[in-house]
Amino acid sequence: MRGRRRERVLATERRETMSEQKKDEILYDHHHDGIDRRGFLKCMAWAGSGAFCVMKGGVLSSYSLSSLAELDPKEMKGELTFAQISDSHMGFNKPANTDVVGTLKAAVDKINALKKKPEFLLHTGDISHLARPEEFDTVDQILKGAVAKDVFFVPGEHDVIGDDGKQYLERYGKSTNGGGWYSFDKKGVHFVGLVNVMNLKAGGLGTLGQEQLEWMEKDVKSLSASTPIIVFAHIPLWSVYPQWGWGTEDSAQALGYLKRFGSVTVLNGHIHQTMQKVEGNVTFHTAASTAFPQPEPGKADSPGPMKVPAEQLRSLLGITDVRFKRGKHALAIVDSKLGESQSADAENAQSY
Repeated sequence: MRGRRRERVLATERRETMSEQKKDEILYDHHHDGIDRRGFLKCMAWAGSGAFCVMKGGVLSSYSLSSLAELDPKEMKGELTFAQISDSHMGFNKPANTDVVGTLKAAVDKINALKKKPEFLLHTGDISHLARPEEFDTVDQILKGAVAKDVFFVPGEHDVIGDDGKQYLERYGKSTNGGGWYSFDKKGVHFVGLVNVMNLKAGGLGTLGQEQLEWMEKDVKSLSASTPIIVFAHIPLWSVYPQWGWGTEDSAQALGYLKRFGSVTVLNGHIHQTMQKVEGNVTFHTAASTAFPQPEPGKADSPGPMKVPAEQLRSLLGITDVRFKRGKHALAIVDSKLGESQSADAENAQSY
């Protein structure tokens, strides 16, 4: 078991080294996020990003945190508001980003500057880089500075290195089930936090496992079909790029339990870039990292941190915000960068 865990760590380090040695330019705006990356992204992954979410009238809308200063405060009002951050990778210290403390603090500053304050935060995993106590301590201390005091976590694969998630569960999962899955309700919205990173092989797909799937089926069984559902996990629950392990092999079964619901949103991290997919009643959205970007699927030999010139790093950082409006069926996504002016961020706003 220890040998397999060590193999995962070494494989991750090898991917990071390969990516830092290989040049990679992203020439096209495949994500339709309004960001022109032509010619200056060289071997790294999108960093410092998060989302502000507003639930209103049964529909979830998402905005990049750094764009919200330009929006009408009325647009940010809803039955429920929260922010998503992901992949802080505390402890990472390579050329892709030698100051992950600073970029996480920048994301928290964006949250605190919002005119409409989020009621809580979701962190979708890879809190730490090597699951060391001091890495978790640093993130906890930084998040104490956020205006939203409640934080809900799910683990990433980097959070369970070396001890199968024991330390993670002691810190963040004392009232959870199994490997850390749980659910809660906020203002009529049902949240389901899933764990798909246990026993993960290097480059392999995430898995939920039969025990968690059976729990999930029971968890949503008694809910009304009109209940808005928000699922959050680390690895995407749709097949973004299986060749790199960017997907969950048994996600179809989990999503099958949600077919009868009118509004389902799935929030993930792991791939360090914003991507969205709408499939039937389900909207999938992955958040950028607060630590470093990764290549677009297939644009490099392997996933891993991409390096950019230091003066351009902050221009690749951003945060996302979400609104929920009952009676509508679209997730509005606004992605922007920490290093740009608010007016430029607003120009990059996208609605879906």
